[in-house]
Formats: sequence, structure tokens, C-alpha cells
Amino acid sequence: MKTKTAVMKPNKKNKIKSANWQFWLIIALPCIYAFVFAYIPMGGILMAFQDYSIKGGIFGSDWVGLKHFTRFLTTTSSVTIIKNTLILGVYTLIVNFPIPVLLAIGVNEIRSVKYKKFIQMITYAPYFISAVVLVGMMMSMMDLRTGIINVLLQKMGVDPINFFGDVKLFRHLYVWSGVWQTAGYSAIIYIAALAGVSPELKEAAVVDGATRLKRIIHVDLPAIIPTIVIMLIFNCGSIVNIGIDKVLLMQNSMNANVSEVISTFVYKVGVVNADFGFSTAAGLFQSVVSFILLVAVNQISKKVTETSLW
Repeated sequence: MKTKTAVMKPNKKNKIKSANWQFWLIIALPCIYAFVFAYIPMGGILMAFQDYSIKGGIFGSDWVGLKHFTRFLTTTSSVTIIKNTLILGVYTLIVNFPIPVLLAIGVNEIRSVKYKKFIQMITYAPYFISAVVLVGMMMSMMDLRTGIINVLLQKMGVDPINFFGDVKLFRHLYVWSGVWQTAGYSAIIYIAALAGVSPELKEAAVVDGATRLKRIIHVDLPAIIPTIVIMLIFNCGSIVNIGIDKVLLMQNSMNANVSEVISTFVYKVGVVNADFGFSTAAGLFQSVVSFILLVAVNQISKKVTETSLW
């Protein structure tokens, strides 16, 4: 019996090892990708504290301490850029966050399966349109002379509107086009959470005479509150982290006063003007503010709702 036991144990270990190597192989590629493209480039933040030059490199450039941060936070143009970023980020949060929740609740209330799938498809599809194509569509439809929107306005006796030339319209165009593009995709997580609501609770609410609106308020919403809170924390953390692609494509000389944000500033200073130290400092400032907002909102949420990321 002892001999049989001794023979069986190595076989079990071999089976475990043979089963594990597929798992490690699957996660190896994303881990390598994250290490190469996310962690190794973190060393580049040293440039924020240097007068970086390509010739000297990171270890051969002169150290200047917080010079670039002081320069970024004190110049008039930088203050305007930070203000533009905050306004655009807060506006995006106020509009972009609740609409997917409302869309998910509306889709969840649709009884017809076919109609529900159709609504999900037409709201989800715009997410796959790239920023370049989206802005191109907007420019084509809103062209001052040939755009379909201005053509319709002229037929109604209204003067054409220079959408991309009007400073007041830039933020509205950016935010509401983002709603159209991302609302369906963002609603998926809420639809999944609503699918997990107990049918017994809904049946009990119906027996108690609750209307559809009351069932949504007292059954559906409480069930997805933890999901809403988690998504709110993530969205608050990205208020200042506005992507460069769409803003840069929509930007022109007429709306530059309100469309210049930190990400476009980093691109222009770093890539165009080759002031790598200053641009790195601006980018690091953006990341630090995002991290502080994430931690602060998480702590507030933990105290108020007892739901948090950690």
C-alpha cells in the first residue's frame, strides 16, 4: 500500500502542473504587455524634474526640481488650460454619468425581447466609431454652407450657425456627441446589474400595488446603487483626464480659448515644441490630480454609502 501511495502522489502533482501551465500562458501576454508599456515608461516621470535633452538622456540631463511645476501653475495660459479642463470634465460627468443609468432602466422595462435588442444595438453601435470618423461626421453635418443641419435651418428661415467657430458651442458639441457615442456602451454594466434583481421582489411589489415607477424607485434602483457608486468613483477620478484625440480634432483657432486642455497642451509642448521636461510635468500634474480625486471620492463614498473600491 505504501508503494502505491508513493506512486500516485507524483502523478497528481504532474496533473496539476500540466493544468496550470495553460493558465500562466494565458495571463503571461497581458502581464508582459502591462510591464513593457505601463510600468517601464513610468521611469519617464523623472523628466518632469529635469531640463531634459535627448543628448543627455534621463541620467545625463540637468536637474531643476519643481521648476516646471511652478512654471505650469503660475503662468496665465496654464491657469486657463486647467480651468478649461475642469469645466469640460465636470460638464461631461454631470451629463454623461446619469444618462446611461436612465437608458439601462428604460431598456430593462421594455417587454418585447426583439425591440429591446434593437434599442441596445442602435445605442451600442456608435461606441465603435472612432473619434476621427465621429468628428468628420459632425463637421460634415454642421458645415456652414453644405451641412444638412444648416440647410434645414435655412429652409426654416433661420440663419446658418457656425457650430465649430462659435466658442460657446464647443463644450456642448463635445459633451453631447460623447453622450451619443458612449451612452449605450456605458449602460451595459447597469443592464447586467438590473438583470440580477430578484424577480420575487418585483412580484411582491406588484402584489402590494406598486406602479411601474415605484417599482423602479424602490426595487431596481436600490439593487444597482453599489454599481452606480463604483462607476461614479471611476468617473470622478477621470474628470481632468480628458483624452486628446477628440478635443484636438475639434479644435481650431476660433475656439482655442475654451478647447485647450491639459492633454492637448502636453502634446503641443512636448511633441511639437520638444520641451519634454515641461510637458512631462504638466502630464504628471494631471495624473496626480486624477489620483487625488479618485482617493478622495472613494473615501467620501466609503463613509456615506459604505461602498468603495477598497
